[in-house]
Amino acid sequence: MGRELRRLRESADMIGDDVAARLKWSAAKVSRIETAKTFPTVRDVEDLLKLYRADRTTAQRLLELRRGAAQKGWWEEYRASLPPETMELIDLESEAMEMRNWEPQIVPGLLQTEQYADALFDSLQPVVLIPPETQRDRAEVRMQRKRSLLLEPRPVSFFAVFEESVLRRQFGDATVMRRQLEHIVELSELPHVEMRILAQDTPPLMPTGPFLYLQFPDFPATVYLEEFFGSRLLEDREQVFAYKRAFDHLLAMALDEAASRSLIARIIEERWK
Repeated sequence: MGRELRRLRESADMIGDDVAARLKWSAAKVSRIETAKTFPTVRDVEDLLKLYRADRTTAQRLLELRRGAAQKGWWEEYRASLPPETMELIDLESEAMEMRNWEPQIVPGLLQTEQYADALFDSLQPVVLIPPETQRDRAEVRMQRKRSLLLEPRPVSFFAVFEESVLRRQFGDATVMRRQLEHIVELSELPHVEMRILAQDTPPLMPTGPFLYLQFPDFPATVYLEEFFGSRLLEDREQVFAYKRAFDHLLAMALDEAASRSLIARIIEERWK
């Protein structure tokens, strides 16, 4: 809701100070509404929509977003264990109609088993110290995201491309890895999930780390970037489009689904049997 209100303000060629002066608010209030740090009243949203001269369809959609924002999602109970960027991502995922995930190092989060996720978090301890209860909560959140996005009656369309080396990089013991690879195949057979593997003999590609592209039915797409010092959401339209093009290129270079499943089966027998 905050993102959409900001977009409407910018379309109206106004800055925060203009809005504050017209509505007799503080500029800080405008900023906090747009960054989701202050929850606006229905009257606040209506005043903003009137000021921005939003059409009826847009106004109805924004007011519906406001009603939805008033209802807490399942992830709220984990707020103490999750970074703000992750909370925002989960909130955005609940509104997405399509997600595209590139992962060069580990199994994409939505395709992970609980045992693989636990082993992955354990492996991070020497680098990023996470309290045991926080680690447990983050693993639970990852599994709940998978259930709500891929296994519920109205799932999101999910495309995943990842490196062949991911299938060989060990987290946990051989049993954990075998079950993880079998789980990837099971999920890839869902009609709304497409899984592709980038073979090791593929020519070098563009230098990009993991990213998640999210597309929505009613507002602009965004990209979630994972970085060493945290994560961030990218909203600049040209940059977001560039990531979409990058994913399309990765998808075109990757093995098709049948060949990807065959590769997984071969690696299970060679390495994880």
